[in-house]
Amino acid sequence: MPRSAATPPPAPPRPSPPRAAPGGEAVATVERGLTVLGALAAAPGGRLSRAELVRVTPLARATLDRVAATLVRLGHMRAEGNDLRLTPRVLEFGNAYLAASTLPGALGPHAHRLADELDESVSVAVPDRDGARFVIQCPRRRAMAVTFHIGDLLPAERCAPGALFAARWDEATWRRWRQRLAEDPHAAGFLALPPRRGPWQAPGAGEFTARVAEAREAGAAVDDQLVEPGLVAVALPVYGPDATLVAAVSVVSHTSRHTAASLAAHALPRLRACAATMCETLTTSPRGATVPAHPSAPAPAHPSAPVPAHPSAPAPAPTQAAALRAVKDEVGPGFLQSLARGLAVLSALRAPGGLTLSQVAAATGLSRATARRLLHALRHLGYVGAGADETRFAPLPRTLGLGFATHAGLTFERIATPHLAELVGRVHDSASIAVLDGTAIRYVARVAATRIMGVDLGVGARLPAYAAAMGRVLLAGLDRRDAADRLARSEPEPLTGRTLTRQAELTAALEVARRDGHALVDQELEEGLRSLAVPLHDRHGRVAAALNVAAHAAQRTPDELRTAVLPELRATARRIETDLAAATEYLAAEALTGAP
Repeated sequence: MPRSAATPPPAPPRPSPPRAAPGGEAVATVERGLTVLGALAAAPGGRLSRAELVRVTPLARATLDRVAATLVRLGHMRAEGNDLRLTPRVLEFGNAYLAASTLPGALGPHAHRLADELDESVSVAVPDRDGARFVIQCPRRRAMAVTFHIGDLLPAERCAPGALFAARWDEATWRRWRQRLAEDPHAAGFLALPPRRGPWQAPGAGEFTARVAEAREAGAAVDDQLVEPGLVAVALPVYGPDATLVAAVSVVSHTSRHTAASLAAHALPRLRACAATMCETLTTSPRGATVPAHPSAPAPAHPSAPVPAHPSAPAPAPTQAAALRAVKDEVGPGFLQSLARGLAVLSALRAPGGLTLSQVAAATGLSRATARRLLHALRHLGYVGAGADETRFAPLPRTLGLGFATHAGLTFERIATPHLAELVGRVHDSASIAVLDGTAIRYVARVAATRIMGVDLGVGARLPAYAAAMGRVLLAGLDRRDAADRLARSEPEPLTGRTLTRQAELTAALEVARRDGHALVDQELEEGLRSLAVPLHDRHGRVAAALNVAAHAAQRTPDELRTAVLPELRATARRIETDLAAATEYLAAEALTGAP
């Protein structure tokens, strides 16, 4: 299936050195950072050593180290020994594109409904240069399942949406496609494609152009095992305002269920109805998907004068630029402020319809001149496009290639464990995360401190919520009626001589946790065990989990926990919440934590 982890894909051709462009060093610095992020995104697990990064990028080791130090400081990468790994923070760039495009909200419900009606997987892809990039996935759970992810990019000649998109290519795109096909006929540079085994001939230029002509005439395209043996699909175009080709919706199946012909016969009637509904949604919605100008179009020399603020534009954040300047002052010349500002601009472009230059400056706290220079750099590099009137800027689908698919299948444990390990390294006590499960808490992530005498609990362990610090934080996060009901159903019993068991005592303890934003339980769960916990909030501000540090009473007094550990605990919680927010914007938090 796609994205096999068993065999790393062949390395893509080594990128050319950064291109000279108006904007000078700022453009080159932003390009270097995006090159490093892109190289990691194309690596198995989003991880490479520094030596490997030097090999697959055009950067010298000293330059790479400065770029890496900046990206690590910004939280987009993590250093693990001599290796560098993408963090969930990189999802912010793809999230900005998905939010600005409005496609998940506008087309997602229709795609999921079609998948339920047909009992087949459904995908929505958008054109991305000479390829097709997935923005919505509605898979079916079965043994032979499609495993593409949001953000995956397929070459146009190897998928059904590609023929539909190519029917509207201009000559520049066709030239770029022919050059890529000549340099990489087997599309080895596309990570989402599975490796081919046995006799197989890659589709040639003549075969693809014939399929494009058929798709143009029929208004539909079929994939008969172009991606891999056994995978078949049929796709239809989705148009927005002014008959703009916005996306393609596909029904995908396996030859154990359908041939390409039988899938088309089975799916096309409902697929046509779904595509028509999607077109109507995009056409009639006041915030329909906006397709920026192709990145190859020349950028305007002078952006137009500002227009009134868009109602969905981000609130002004003048402190963001100040925060970057403070980091620069603290770190010194090793921190690349142009790169940090460029990524801040890319993350800020979230409003449907795009943002004007003035709105970008207001959202980031940058001057208009700096914002203009960075927008020009991002547009030159193909990550940002401009609307037809050249006054609004929005992210392009290429931003999904900065690690979005790399983090598919991300779990709460994978998000939290690196942060827990760093916390344990600072406080030298075990740290855990738990979710509420009925009247109990269930551990979903844990890192133990190296001690002769420690707390012996693992992922999956359950404890009564009323007697645990994490339980009290989680119960305090509920509305009072629900919390009282769970306490009543807990039937508290004295686990030690210190355990609170009366309803009034426990209710008061929850009120203290709500007021203070943390809970400390002193030897109520077990003699000698002290635990301090804080809540972890989801992107909507709700308490989704709890984070704690547990220590033996002989090693930490309650005051020491509050003065020495609580600040570290809260700082770690903020970092986990930032990653969780990025990872769950288009994935429910419950899917990560397994919370009921």
